[in-house]
Amino acid sequence: MGWIAENVESIKCMKIRDTLSQLITLGMIVSMALIIWKALMCLTGSESPVVVVLSGSMEPAFKRGDILFLHMSEAPFRAGEIVVYNVEGEPIPIVHRVVEVHEQENTGKVDILTKGDANDVDDRGLYAYGQYWLKPQQIMGRAVGFMPYAGWVTIVMTEKPIIKYMLIGALGLLVITSKD
Repeated sequence: MGWIAENVESIKCMKIRDTLSQLITLGMIVSMALIIWKALMCLTGSESPVVVVLSGSMEPAFKRGDILFLHMSEAPFRAGEIVVYNVEGEPIPIVHRVVEVHEQENTGKVDILTKGDANDVDDRGLYAYGQYWLKPQQIMGRAVGFMPYAGWVTIVMTEKPIIKYMLIGALGLLVITSKD
């Protein structure tokens, strides 16, 4: 607790101009993070260019905690590709492999069926009620790369929010009290 008390005293001793400067620096850091995220969205064509694998349904290809890098192109979907898709009414995207693609030549309509590598059955039970195929509009992107285990930080902060709040508070305090 001595470290926190020292930082609180440091904040009390700061001049108004120094405090405002530190707060502006913190705002710039947050703004840069958002700019980088938006730039990645534009470059990849995906609404979420980076996702964390949250379950073991894609093992052995991807394990829980792996980070996937996504890209969305105009190329047609093919069986074997790993995609990330949204289900209507569900907040968390799903990472699974395309197992079937049905293309109607006369209309150009495409239906996609997915399945987790470790699952025994396809994803029809995960889709919205009455939906048996995914539409291309539901797919957020194709997996083009991954970083093993790097997403565990996100998983821990989601499952234990107190850790997230403590980390954000400590980082904010560090930025505000730095003397640079």
